[in-house]
Amino acid sequence: MSINDNFPDKNGFFGDYGGKFVPETLMYALDELETTYNKLKSSPEFIDEFYKDLSHFVGRPSPLYLAKRLSDQYGSGNIWLKREDLNHTGAHKINNTVGQILLAKHMGKKRIIAETGAGQHGVATATVAARLGLECHIYMGTEDVKRQSLNVYRIKLLGAHVHPVDSGSATLKDALNEALRDWVTNVEDTYYIIGSVTGPHPYPLIVRDFNSVVGQELITQSQALFNRNPDAIVACVGGGSNAMGAFYPFIEKEDVRLIGVEAGGIGLETGEHAAPLNDGTPGVLHGARSYLMQDEIGQVKDTKSVSAGLDYPGVGPEHSWLKDTGRAEYVAVNDNDALRAFHEVTKLEGIMPALETAHAFGYLPILMKQLGKESNVIVNVSGRGDKDINTVAQIDGIEL
Repeated sequence: MSINDNFPDKNGFFGDYGGKFVPETLMYALDELETTYNKLKSSPEFIDEFYKDLSHFVGRPSPLYLAKRLSDQYGSGNIWLKREDLNHTGAHKINNTVGQILLAKHMGKKRIIAETGAGQHGVATATVAARLGLECHIYMGTEDVKRQSLNVYRIKLLGAHVHPVDSGSATLKDALNEALRDWVTNVEDTYYIIGSVTGPHPYPLIVRDFNSVVGQELITQSQALFNRNPDAIVACVGGGSNAMGAFYPFIEKEDVRLIGVEAGGIGLETGEHAAPLNDGTPGVLHGARSYLMQDEIGQVKDTKSVSAGLDYPGVGPEHSWLKDTGRAEYVAVNDNDALRAFHEVTKLEGIMPALETAHAFGYLPILMKQLGKESNVIVNVSGRGDKDINTVAQIDGIEL
């Protein structure tokens, strides 16, 4: 398997997945974005500006931390945590928004839009827009507005406008639909910061590249801390930006298992989940071809997950390609196991993971049984769990 600068291909396909399935109105905007990115990604000045912002504004590099008590709990190998929860705004999303806001600035765009599920991408987008004094609009499903009220208020404090979306399942899919409608209407002055490795080309490529700083750091940190590559990297997968950022620099290192964990909801067998790589079929959603949850006539199914950030019926095209080639493994963890892991990690390590990240931790009971005592497993802690306290308290029957 060989990965190079020509992948995806010139039409934005990773094997059979990706592409640009959008209205003609958006083709010019996508071509403009691709041209701008291709020019700037090899510019020393742009690269220096991006990494300087990651260092001085975001606080990178994030640590790779040995979770000693969690490791002892399983008794087989070392569990290391890539602490993206320590980034400014509390998640990995800021890496991508810092990069894309620089693209928007170079393109002369004055208005920023974004979709958000768990709210972390909305907060990150509002943060970088505030920093540059740009008008910002965030689309969010009304179901997610309710369960992520803390992040909604953070977005408003940052000066952005929150647009609740009550169509469909009122979650991330529907927020993305509305953001695309806005972009079609206001394409001349508006930059759309997509928050994951989804959507039409070149977004999956751009988001992956900006967030691959995570995996680049892991290569260096692994050598420094245990003098070899990790045996496995585990990350939750919704749209897939957090996992792809960690996976991408390791794709050619075939001694490293890449394990993506989807939201199993109430259970794969019930159909009430958000796990298209485990229980979906290829189709087109939001401008790209990938695995998605759809019925026999191609209508997108509703999803079910305790985590707003994984509550999405599709997935990034590069993940679809990694699944088909067998380079990455994709599993599902249900709501109950994610909640168990949320409490376990919080009590054992004093680190409260986001419910999205808790799905990755929820797979450790299975994974650690497969590995020896000298193994090193990295869990990508995509975000912190402060935003989920109301949801967890409600499930636990606690009134705040």
